[in-house]
Amino acid sequence: MAISLRDSTRTLGPVEIFIPFNELVGIYTKVSKTGFEGLDSIVSNRGMYRFSQTVYDEKPDEMKKISDSRILSSSFDRFPSFFTSEKPEDEHEYIQIFGLSHGKRQYRWLRKDYLAKNNNLNKWKVMVPKANGSGALGEVLSTPLIGQPLIGHTETFISIGSFDSEYEAEALLKYIKSKFARALLGVLKVTQDNTRPVWRYVPLQDFTSASDIDWSKSISEIDTQLYAKYGLTPEEIAFIETNVKEME
Repeated sequence: MAISLRDSTRTLGPVEIFIPFNELVGIYTKVSKTGFEGLDSIVSNRGMYRFSQTVYDEKPDEMKKISDSRILSSSFDRFPSFFTSEKPEDEHEYIQIFGLSHGKRQYRWLRKDYLAKNNNLNKWKVMVPKANGSGALGEVLSTPLIGQPLIGHTETFISIGSFDSEYEAEALLKYIKSKFARALLGVLKVTQDNTRPVWRYVPLQDFTSASDIDWSKSISEIDTQLYAKYGLTPEEIAFIETNVKEME
């Protein structure tokens, strides 16, 4: 049973977002007042990696099996002739795709000309599962990892970042493992869905060596820097430290 109370003397606007933890409301409010850009601005949309027209031209019967050109989560098992686990002799004609085969993480080789043009392929990024956990506040992310240039992924994963340096990708990896970032991820991530929109309230950082955060430090030390940057109180820090699980 739910009971609603109305105060006729007050005019309230729409409820923009519901946050069930008072401490997280305070943290979100402080961060939002900084006018930050969200991490969602560097998170990939679905369909980042797609088959090129060459595949349709060479293997029309195979491509009739799918409704669009995205390299789907099931692509390794559905199209074994496209993807090989053995390193090809003419390696320079291939790129690698990260995905699942029979439920296990795998890297597979795919001909370069089978992949549609993609500006992120030649960049450093972090790959994170598109679905993760249950949506409980503070749960760990399922083994995010750095994607090197010339490595893409299936729809099982999303890409975060598009960097020219490994340093920035490593800094981002530490950041999304931080308790601070995952506490704010919990504002919108209330299901297993881990796609672009749920990262909106995680503030984007400068991941270069010129950042106000020293990314060479440990994740716990980075959290301490982030708490200070956003002016969190001891009570708010204690809430995060207690409710968000540690990641190494």
